[in-house]
Order: sequence, then C-alpha cells, then structure tokens
Amino acid sequence: MMVVEVDGYGALKAAIRRMCAEIFSQADPEEAVFEGKLVVSELVTNALRYGGGGATLAIEREGEAIRVCVRGKNAFRPPERSVCSDPSAERGRGLFLVDTLCASRMYSEEEGVCVVLHVGK
Repeated sequence: MMVVEVDGYGALKAAIRRMCAEIFSQADPEEAVFEGKLVVSELVTNALRYGGGGATLAIEREGEAIRVCVRGKNAFRPPERSVCSDPSAERGRGLFLVDTLCASRMYSEEEGVCVVLHVGK
C-alpha cells in the first residue's frame, strides 16, 4: 500500500509519479494508467480546495483493481450523487468524471473518499 501526505499541487504531481511507479505495472493498459492519474488528480485537487488544504492519499493494488482513498484535513464530504456541470462552467465536472471512470465510490470518516478502478485488460 502506498500512503502519502499531499500538501500542495507539487506534492500531488510527485504522488502521481510515485503511484505510476509503485502501483501500475508495465503490462497495464495505457488507458487504465491515464484513468488512474485523472481520478487521483481530481480527488486530491478537491481535497486541497475544499478539504482544508491538504490530504492523505492511500492507494492499494488488489489484483486487477486499484483502491484509492483520499481524506482531506477537515471533514469535507462530497455529494453522494454527482452531476455534470453546464458545459460553459469552469468547474464542476471532477466528481462526475471520477464516478464515470470508477466501479464504485464511497465515503467514510476514517478514510475519506474511496473509489475502486479496474485495470484489467
């Protein structure tokens, strides 16, 4: 399991590089790696923006699935149901994208937002 504290966007970039090196294998489809980067980026960016300016990122590979948990410094809880924002809006699509790419999403006080990505071929 990879666990890292992210306190800014530079640390997010480093965490994504580390995730690619430690969690994804060279045999994983390029599309799965791209989706993993996108999901982590969206969840951690939301935590940095709305969750108190920092986050704990935990990622674990479970066979053909990857479990990602992001917990902000405060108890920010995202909406249970995501909605895609208006196309002309500057933001409001991140959680919708996460939900579209992931097999599941849940929230707990202990772990924060947890999602499961499938990386099978």
